[in-house]
Amino acid sequence: MPPYDPSTFPPFAVTVDLVVLTVRRHALCALVVRRGEAPFQGRWALPGGFVRADEDLGSAAARELVEETGLSAHDPAKPSLGNGAHLEQLATYGDPARDPRMRVVSVAHLALAPDLPAPRAGGDANSARWAPVEDLLHPGAGREGEQAAPLAFDHAQILADGVERARSKIEYSSLATAFCPPEFTVGELRRVYEAVWGVVLDPRNFHRKVTGTPGFLVPSGGTTTRQGGRPAQLFRAGAATVLNPPMLRPEV
Repeated sequence: MPPYDPSTFPPFAVTVDLVVLTVRRHALCALVVRRGEAPFQGRWALPGGFVRADEDLGSAAARELVEETGLSAHDPAKPSLGNGAHLEQLATYGDPARDPRMRVVSVAHLALAPDLPAPRAGGDANSARWAPVEDLLHPGAGREGEQAAPLAFDHAQILADGVERARSKIEYSSLATAFCPPEFTVGELRRVYEAVWGVVLDPRNFHRKVTGTPGFLVPSGGTTTRQGGRPAQLFRAGAATVLNPPMLRPEV
């Protein structure tokens, strides 16, 4: 390869941003951190950071996930076991003006996990919280009547893309089970669909659909009363990763 002068190229960096989604109090929520440093100091943003020189994109995203949530990523081709999260690459964002510091390309990743505890802040973030995605995508007036600031950088667009990815994939795949614990009831799975889609589903039709696809749900052999009422049968995600025919999202 002929020699070249690296100084002739402008500064360039790569980051990973995480759309971390969970269901809390029957609402689809995303993890956001308040930036402790410039740019956009004091604004809410998606968690993430610069890719280190010795790591690939997947490793960087997995590292950030551990640092921000304490969760390790599991193989998307296998059901989640224990304290793990589904992690997949979402999209790449490279608008030249997206970061005022320098030219930064972000490779966003989508992470899904069951009901997660209160987050802990780390790195350059001075606080972190779970927030309903609708509040983040459509910020309204704050407690003192002032308009809430939008997310930093282009994170509103990244979040919207991540939410739409989750909403569309649960129509035909087993992705919704990533929001559930290892063992769950059909009712708990239905509430995941309702939270992600923002709709109310007919319990009987839903039960018929998810239990009628061979291998989609597998009885675990136990029951639970954690939702109140009569004992409900517990299931776990089966080997089937596709709902056929798909469960189409209702018109809202």
